[in-house]
Amino acid sequence: MTGPVSSPPRLKVLAALSGGVDSSVAAALMLEAGHEVEAVTLVQTCDAGPGSPGCCADPGDARLVAGQLGIRHRVLDYVDLFCGAVIRPFAAAYRQGLTPNPCIECNRRVRFGALLEEAGGLGFDALATGHHARIRPGPGGFRLLRGADPAKDQSYVLHMLGQAQLGRLAFPVGEMAKEEVRRKARSLGLSSADRPESQDLCFVGPGGYREFLREQFPEAAHPGPVVDTGGREVGRHDGVAAFTVGQRRGLGVALGEARYVVEVRPEEATIVVGGPGDLLAAGCRVGGVSWVAGRPPEGGGLEVKVRYRSPAAAARLEPGADGECLVRFEVPQAAVTPGQAAVLYRGDEVVGGGTILESLKR
Repeated sequence: MTGPVSSPPRLKVLAALSGGVDSSVAAALMLEAGHEVEAVTLVQTCDAGPGSPGCCADPGDARLVAGQLGIRHRVLDYVDLFCGAVIRPFAAAYRQGLTPNPCIECNRRVRFGALLEEAGGLGFDALATGHHARIRPGPGGFRLLRGADPAKDQSYVLHMLGQAQLGRLAFPVGEMAKEEVRRKARSLGLSSADRPESQDLCFVGPGGYREFLREQFPEAAHPGPVVDTGGREVGRHDGVAAFTVGQRRGLGVALGEARYVVEVRPEEATIVVGGPGDLLAAGCRVGGVSWVAGRPPEGGGLEVKVRYRSPAAAARLEPGADGECLVRFEVPQAAVTPGQAAVLYRGDEVVGGGTILESLKR
């Protein structure tokens, strides 16, 4: 169990309860630790049009779990905030040729922005969630670490957390493997024990983000050319919003050898394709950088992840001005994509990160 759970000995804790197994067990563990716990579920459905999808939280399932735990359950309407802070910027980024990670903005603006502030206003000492990450207090401040289960680690999407936030958060399942979490839920008889995992982009529906963009934001679909790195047109596309750097399938071109999206030019409605070597980058320029400790790291030994599921790669950091920095890879990396996050680690510790503005070619 991690987070501010031992001092003072009894805290008033607001547990974010989605109805899934991780958040259910997180709330249960806080109860077992002797804290006064209440649950909250956020309704984030964005009414962007007929048939628009919902979010990953299910108030009905959450209410059932709260009843099983014997704790008060409240529901907060965050529809307008979620639409304005997450979904519409998500669509706008794709129209600009970027590939955003909406989970990061949800954490930044909603869960650990508005909800954490609201928890304080309601008199709670801490906010507990079911994220797979760990918090460690120390003489130099709070440290944010990867979750104990490498397959479920969510530290990448939490890199924006700073000292003031970490001091008021608890990630009780961060020390546990996913199967341990499920076993704990079964031992407690929780209805969420075998609930399936939520999808990565909880609001886009079963058709995926491309269908979501076409249906909800049709202005994002502008046809244009597909060109090779020499500028020769090799095909046509139905809209740049359907493409991301590194993509191989669905290009609509047949050139006899593997081709990948290497650049998206929204201002020209153009997709550039190339071979595997054209994907490699020597580094990236990163903006909107934040540091967990409140300052850039000193010394070496850094690694960077440029996508949620990408392996960490050895890198050097060159701090810059205006919230920017340069990240140089020790070995060139493929598909470094503007709009994604570059998150820096030292071992298991999250140092900080920001949004990739551009890749630096070799």
